Amino acid sequence: MDMSRRLSAEFFGTFWLVFGGCGSAVLAAAFPGLGIAFAGVALAFGLTVLSMAYAVGHISGGHFNPAVTVGLWAAGRFRSADVVGYVIVQVLGAIAAAAVLYLIASGKAGWTPDGFASNGYGDLSPGKYSLAACLVTEIIATFFFLFVIIGATSKGAAVGFAGIPIGLCLTLIHLVTIPVTNTSVNPARSTGQALFAGGEYLAQLWLFWVAPLLGAIVAGWVARWLHEGEVPLVAVEQDRLA
Repeated sequence: MDMSRRLSAEFFGTFWLVFGGCGSAVLAAAFPGLGIAFAGVALAFGLTVLSMAYAVGHISGGHFNPAVTVGLWAAGRFRSADVVGYVIVQVLGAIAAAAVLYLIASGKAGWTPDGFASNGYGDLSPGKYSLAACLVTEIIATFFFLFVIIGATSKGAAVGFAGIPIGLCLTLIHLVTIPVTNTSVNPARSTGQALFAGGEYLAQLWLFWVAPLLGAIVAGWVARWLHEGEVPLVAVEQDRLA
């Protein structure tokens, strides 16, 4: 598959994830009388990944997340030469979505950005959880997100159904971790929102790159061992995108 098409698919997929997921929090979660609360936001994130996995997953692999790209690379499923390009367009897609959300949300009289669905620890954590608690949460959540992604797309898994467990896994992760970090597991998603929230949210952004990438890399290493003996994983991914 032509690289420009793959990068475009990643841009639009990440845009939709941030617009749909963070948009549900910024625009719908606190709407008087009709607020969707944490459960609705969690479901929205899962639905964005599920819908885009089927829309463009066959073009780019459906990463929409630098941690997924790096985790698949660590698992031997993704070429080193393609990592940087994927991460750049994912971040750009997230920033573009955050900009559109800001434009829409600011059209309401009296609206203030506050945290703008950003991630944080300490005083910026929804439940006021410590730095250590948030670090562990993001590492573990991203580890299992990649664990599910790799397993669901491995040889022997049900063909054509990977988007369902992946989307449901992301929903579950949000149900558990929104009170702790407002859920990242995706450095691009965190970057887009933090740029518009500014201040301390931007200062804390480092955690939401370090922890997801660390969890993803460890998951990739574990997956290489767990799935040892299968068809070389890079070959599987590249054949699917050819």
